[in-house]
Amino acid sequence: MRPTVYLVGAGPGDVDLVTVKGYELIKKADCIVYDHLANPVFFKCVKEGCELVYVGKKAGAHTMTQDNINRLLVRKARKNHIVVRLKGGDPFIFGRGAEEAAFLGKNKIDFEIVPGVTSAIAVPAYAGIPLTERSMTSSVGFITGHEDPTKGASSIDWEALVKGLGTMVFLMGIGNLEAITEKLVACGKPGNTPVALIQEGTTAKQRTVTGTLKNIARKGREKKISAPAIIVVGETVRLRNALTWFETKPLFAKKVVVTRTREQASVLSSKLSGMGADVIEVPTIEIVPIKADAKLRRAFSGTAYDWVFFTSCNGVNEFRKFLARNGKDSRIFGRGKVCAIGTETGAALRAIGIRPDYIPPSFVAEEIVKHFGKKCGVGLRALVLSSAIARCVLPLGLKRAGFEVEMIDLYDTVIPKGSKELIEKALDGGVDMVTFTSSSTVVNFLALLGKNYKRALNGVKFASIGPVTSGALKRAGLKPHVEAKTYTIDGLVDAINSCK
Repeated sequence: MRPTVYLVGAGPGDVDLVTVKGYELIKKADCIVYDHLANPVFFKCVKEGCELVYVGKKAGAHTMTQDNINRLLVRKARKNHIVVRLKGGDPFIFGRGAEEAAFLGKNKIDFEIVPGVTSAIAVPAYAGIPLTERSMTSSVGFITGHEDPTKGASSIDWEALVKGLGTMVFLMGIGNLEAITEKLVACGKPGNTPVALIQEGTTAKQRTVTGTLKNIARKGREKKISAPAIIVVGETVRLRNALTWFETKPLFAKKVVVTRTREQASVLSSKLSGMGADVIEVPTIEIVPIKADAKLRRAFSGTAYDWVFFTSCNGVNEFRKFLARNGKDSRIFGRGKVCAIGTETGAALRAIGIRPDYIPPSFVAEEIVKHFGKKCGVGLRALVLSSAIARCVLPLGLKRAGFEVEMIDLYDTVIPKGSKELIEKALDGGVDMVTFTSSSTVVNFLALLGKNYKRALNGVKFASIGPVTSGALKRAGLKPHVEAKTYTIDGLVDAINSCK
């Protein structure tokens, strides 16, 4: 296969609106050349070694000229197998994709166009504004609000727009809003025609201002609407009050920090984003495998254990890797039974073919100790597989119940590099809530902030996955505003939703 440049539409901002083909190409790319409007969440899925090149252009701030972008694509194509040119919206809707494709063809570089969801249709939909409605209008047009400044006179027939179109959608026109509204009125469009301005549409930062052709420029200035924003002109704007859905989500526009590991953050982030939150991932723990293969082989080669306890999904994941490295499977437990602390840990075990014999109704070590009670473990052997910083409640409680207990640490946790800068950047713009899924995330988060963490977190709410995590907050002098009743990610999300 020859090297190919794929001009991929990244969609309007919501990462879930990228096409399946576009997403698959992002995962396979050797090099990605991306715009300002491309959601950075895309880059979590790129393969190792993929080169990322930013060529974003914002109003008044161009990283690179279009001519230089064209030449860059040719150079990257000659060095890489798959180059993705990631463009906001759709490559061929005011995206200059045609110019880039023509330049590639001229230089004998293979290219493909991967259409994207254009902001012209997606952003009004997220604002509750249909572009057509059979009782109001059956025509719609997309118009650039920023024509090529080098071509002299405008090529837009304003009178034809007014006569022929029911709904008009202007892209890149917020800087020329007053001139656009004046031209439309001058060409016969009634001054009371409804207009909507939608800034950063399809994202948690979306803002919508409505008015008429006569007053929308003033309202836009008052509300400080700025690019990226689109302008919708037409009677269907009146339907917004009845059809608004995105901006009424329970966590809409709330800024929430997720402190889980990079590998685990996506599930919680996705659920919070689905509720409208502006999610910022700031990993405060990183899993470091201990690779205790020798200890595990020795442990399982002797007298069989009666119970094996898994305290977290991370422990299950490291045990899975041990089994794979050593050619073992669930038969390694022999007659022993398996206990998992929490449904998520249990699900992780089932995913590798191990069904837990017991999951406590309350997902804390104390519940397991209570379950086994006094002296019921006399003469029994227990193996606890956990982290190097695990609490001692479980092994001590099992020993009091009469068990002969052995512990093997499967992983340790450290603070990830770069998280301090991420926290400072997030807090600088104001944060509504920080979520914590373990006591380690609390301890590390506060360590990154330093001794003045209380001042830095003034006015911020804290969401805890359970009493152990809440205890870590309280010991630091902080109040957990939200605590999950069920100590799972779903339980945490439900608790946040109920307290909003």
